[in-house]
Amino acid sequence: MLAKLEEDIKRVARHTIILNFVILYHSIGIIKLSELSGFPQHQVRYSLRVLEHHNLLKPSPQGAVATARGKKFMQNLDKKIEKLREELLNLTNS
Repeated sequence: MLAKLEEDIKRVARHTIILNFVILYHSIGIIKLSELSGFPQHQVRYSLRVLEHHNLLKPSPQGAVATARGKKFMQNLDKKIEKLREELLNLTNS
């Protein structure tokens, strides 16, 4: 059960790293994202599809571009992580 959670966390971390690069570079393609992030192109492509599905980025002729929702997601990420951390700590204290 925890192995699945660890895999999910790593996958979300990869999506978040990709989204952060898209925000930093304004428009960026798969090859450049792969080079910068160190993730293989097939994983970058999958992350881009997931992020697009959640309306956090959109494709453009120049590459992926973050949406306003994607930028807001990144701005609020620390708060969301802290809330999850507290919930996990409460599990161990129960």
